[in-house]
Amino acid sequence: MQEIITFIMEIIGTVAFAASGAMVGVGRRMDIFGVCVLGVVTSVGGGMIRDIVLGIIPPGMFQKPVYTIVATLTSCVVFGVLYLKKELLEGHFREIYDRFMLIMDTIGLGIFTVVGVNTGIRHGYVDNTFLLVFLGTITGVGGGLLRDMMAGVPPYIFVKHIYACASIVGAFSCVYLYRSFGTVAAMVGASAVVMLIRYLAAHYRWNLPRLKREE
Repeated sequence: MQEIITFIMEIIGTVAFAASGAMVGVGRRMDIFGVCVLGVVTSVGGGMIRDIVLGIIPPGMFQKPVYTIVATLTSCVVFGVLYLKKELLEGHFREIYDRFMLIMDTIGLGIFTVVGVNTGIRHGYVDNTFLLVFLGTITGVGGGLLRDMMAGVPPYIFVKHIYACASIVGAFSCVYLYRSFGTVAAMVGASAVVMLIRYLAAHYRWNLPRLKREE
């Protein structure tokens, strides 16, 4: 049962992050190949970094290609819908883009943060809180970071609302919930924490302090 729930969450997170990556590609006027590459990188990039840190060679994305396949199909669907509905690219595209990115990135971040922590636990690092939080955070934000670097835009995690910090809080929550209530409660509860923080940050326009210089 636990493995089934984990797999379902991973697929949902993969679809969400692939959709956000594909949308960035569309926004940067990439062709379908570029859109698919960004979708796949966003979905599996964080997990690939996590697996390398854990010494899992080859990384899981190459051992279980189902996630790459799902990400590719999702990216094609996003591209296809926007290709057939070109009117969505006109007028209110920025508003649609921002809302879509917020929803998809929030879902993906919440799910992949807890997946990263759970992967560390399954590999025997249950007592290493620092490593588990790092694994959760890098799994959550790594794909989006690679996506934005490839797209040539400022990384979302550094400029938009509360992002990486939400992942860190969620990773800590997952670790302590796991120790008290077990895997399923930890993954569901901590992912909800991440999503709630992201929603509140967007709704109330919470941002970390930054320096502003005169032009």
